[in-house]
Amino acid sequence: MAKNITSPEKDFSRWYLDVIREAELSDSAPVRGCMVIRPYGYSIWEMMKEDLDRRFKETGHSNAYFPLLIPESFLKKEAEHVEGFSPELAIVTHAGGKALEEPLVVRPTSETIINHMFSKWINSYRDLPMLLNQWANVVRWELRPRPFLRTTEFLWQEGHTAHADEDSAREETMCMLKVYTDFMKDIAAIPVIPGIKTDKEKFAGGVNTYTIEAMMGNGWALQGGTSHYLGTNFAKAFETRYLDANNERKFVHQTSWGVTTRLVGAVIMVHGDEHGLKLPPNLAPIQAVIVPIGRKEEEKAAVREAAHKMADDMKELGIRVLVDEREDMSPGFKFNHWEVRGVPLRLEIGPRDLAEGHVLASQRNKPGRENKFTIPMDGIAEEIKSALARIQEEMLAAAVEFRESRTYDVETYEEFKKALPDKPGFYRVWWDGSSEDETRIQGETKATVRCIPLEQRPGTGKCFLTGRETSTTAIIARAY
Repeated sequence: MAKNITSPEKDFSRWYLDVIREAELSDSAPVRGCMVIRPYGYSIWEMMKEDLDRRFKETGHSNAYFPLLIPESFLKKEAEHVEGFSPELAIVTHAGGKALEEPLVVRPTSETIINHMFSKWINSYRDLPMLLNQWANVVRWELRPRPFLRTTEFLWQEGHTAHADEDSAREETMCMLKVYTDFMKDIAAIPVIPGIKTDKEKFAGGVNTYTIEAMMGNGWALQGGTSHYLGTNFAKAFETRYLDANNERKFVHQTSWGVTTRLVGAVIMVHGDEHGLKLPPNLAPIQAVIVPIGRKEEEKAAVREAAHKMADDMKELGIRVLVDEREDMSPGFKFNHWEVRGVPLRLEIGPRDLAEGHVLASQRNKPGRENKFTIPMDGIAEEIKSALARIQEEMLAAAVEFRESRTYDVETYEEFKKALPDKPGFYRVWWDGSSEDETRIQGETKATVRCIPLEQRPGTGKCFLTGRETSTTAIIARAY
């Protein structure tokens, strides 16, 4: 299988598609730009969904569901919002064999339909804050689709909240940005840079957009998730008001925030290699696979019994483990099968291992002979749990090291333009540019201002483009 995977150093884009195909994560759908998420790919999304859903509920949010079809007039109520999404909209004009009186938009995001409902549900300050989330699909007509990263239809979660004042809404915005940051680090083993988007890059209809930016294996950036402070823009469009304690009617302040199935693509591109996927243990649907090996029937029976005993012990500790007992496949085929799929630990047990009281373990995140070690069968579940925790830490550390090695400081635009083609990565620059300056940079280099990091370096410097003195730094990179 690995022979069918292009080297990422040779062609990163082709490598990415090869890994998705060989690991059986998704396949093309009959509709252009859409994908069929295959069971293994969907199981990774389910792991993400399960952990994030827990975090959302722990921070006081409840799940709800809103319609896929939205009256076109709803989007037109917020001018900046409809202008931002107009090129991506899919619109239903006919249904039931006749033209509709009003066209329906297939949900690109749900701010409008949710505000329509908020205006019915929110009457008093006692109804606030209203903290909702929905797991759903959305449709945005993509010109250049790429599996998981940009597809016409994709899965996501979108949080929508309403608050009595700006301070509590902004607190919510930053709270959810931290939830995403922690999830990426603790579960996906991906370091991110939290920051605020420029006005050019912010969400259409929002006041401020905050983002987490991650570096992929080719040095490009990927926006991992966003959290928006919407102010009262949508509340004013939909008359979403409440009576405060003094019996005065006021507009609610709102937020929205979301991540999508593009996070599956991020995990592939941050951790994968020429052999396929490498999944962090905290995210892997299968954390350990046990491959029993034996030629004679009595050998097979003995090693299978031992394999299932070990698996039962591991399951008691919450380890997601599978015993691969497929008869019609060689051990080598099985090893390769699970390597391509990125299972963090592979355990081999044969008659000799059984007699010597240990198993041979291979950890996916280490190359060649470095990845093999033996584990005593006595107390193996605890040893596996410890090994998985170590692998999680090693994968995060490797991703941090990679990002830092490809983060560059440049002082001038000319220096940046000269360096970027041969050294893709994150470029830290002093920044005091305008939206027009950003358009120029993108037109000349295809790079964009990814964010203004929340953590700024001290002091001041001259903007790398305008030369004006500034205390603001920005991250600029090519991006997906």
